[in-house]
Amino acid sequence: MSLKIRLARGGAKKRPYYNIVVADSRMPRDGRFIEKVGAYNPLLAKTDEKRVQYNEDRVKHWLGVGAKPTDRVARFLSVNGLYDWKAGNNPKKGEPGEKAKERLEEKREKEEAVKAAAEEAKNAPAEEPAAEAAEDAAPAEDAPAEASEDADAAPAEEAAEEKAE
Repeated sequence: MSLKIRLARGGAKKRPYYNIVVADSRMPRDGRFIEKVGAYNPLLAKTDEKRVQYNEDRVKHWLGVGAKPTDRVARFLSVNGLYDWKAGNNPKKGEPGEKAKERLEEKREKEEAVKAAAEEAKNAPAEEPAAEAAEDAAPAEDAPAEASEDADAAPAEEAAEEKAE
């Protein structure tokens, strides 16, 4: 006889409540069981202590006898270190479908475009105002300076030309 530690559903419609039971694996889910070892109320908050309750001594006994917990019960037992639960070996189960992958790719492309535009906007305005300010300021400042330099340079050049002749 193969024993399972599993959930047996109780409660009303849309209000589930589960008993953690030890049963023969051939029995129906809510059918005959050997012993009730705990309870699980999925409607309570995950942090609530009363969400999962079980008798550790009896669970240890049944695990020692050879009972195998189902995945869900194994998760509950692993919290207190009674059972070493490992995630299932179906890596493709959690993988998104084709359309979801396409949407993710489109979203990434849009984000990259927005980031690139933001980078350009960051870099371009920082350079342009400085360049524009330099261009605007340079002719205004340089114009009188150039005029005075030209005025000073013209007599000096004429004097140099006269001496050279």
